[in-house]
Amino acid sequence: MSQITLLDGGMSRELERHGAILRQPEWSALALMNQPETVSAAHEAFIRAGSRVVTTNSYAVVPFHLGAERFVTEGAMLAARAGKLARGAAEKARAEVGAMVRVAGSLPPACGSYTPESFDAPAAREILATLVTHMEPFVDVWLAETMSSLEEARVTAEAAAASDKPLWISYTLRDDLAPEAMGEPVLRSQETVRAGVELALAVGAEAVLFNCSMPEVMQSAVEVAREVMRAAGKELPIGVYANALMSQDEDGAANEVISKVRADLDPAGYCIWMDRWTAAGATMIGGCCGIVAPHIAEMKAHLGQ
Repeated sequence: MSQITLLDGGMSRELERHGAILRQPEWSALALMNQPETVSAAHEAFIRAGSRVVTTNSYAVVPFHLGAERFVTEGAMLAARAGKLARGAAEKARAEVGAMVRVAGSLPPACGSYTPESFDAPAAREILATLVTHMEPFVDVWLAETMSSLEEARVTAEAAAASDKPLWISYTLRDDLAPEAMGEPVLRSQETVRAGVELALAVGAEAVLFNCSMPEVMQSAVEVAREVMRAAGKELPIGVYANALMSQDEDGAANEVISKVRADLDPAGYCIWMDRWTAAGATMIGGCCGIVAPHIAEMKAHLGQ
């Protein structure tokens, strides 16, 4: 268990815990604009709780949230600010307590979360180029996260290749069916996890993760990932950072509505799922929507780290 790397949790709820005021359409990007101190505070809270990877608050630095005009005028600045704030928190941890914390540069769905049918590759390439260019000085690794389709993952990987930093690819999974009806795990595009892992290996990703989905679908995805890697003669880290929310497919796209946190996914309840994922082969664990610093602290204690 001591070999597990703890990631961070969901930024939106943690930002609100530190007094950030969020609203649509800007969502978490609003904190970058108006209250950057809350972004630093959120990163630092995750690190104090035990996170050894913090993710830049760049998920909403896309036209989908900012609007096309504002992205043109402010996107580069906000991307750089997101990178700088995460790096600052990591360096503070190293200086004060000797903790080695990596910064993952979030490369989010460029054309909207959970909507593979809306993905526009040419537009995405321009958006992602802005993020990569302006966060590159501050990050240790790129995190292509909440990828809903193979095309989205492929284009995001191509954008990250403009930098020499390693790439992690994290897929979001369909999670709106009862567990007994789920069968083979699939992306939200209905493409298989198997194909997603094969793509990640083909583009040279150094880790494969699954995020922004309910805990119930994660174990089978980890098992498929291990199977594909073994068949390919590779052994990459596998990660999980699940939602603590009800399936958002019932209510809308990610960050489109405020969803309730599941009562069974308090910190202790989340650790029960973590045990299942690590037993299946996951070596990087964190949280996505609804997972906050107390969850990470409970996970750290549960792992005996």
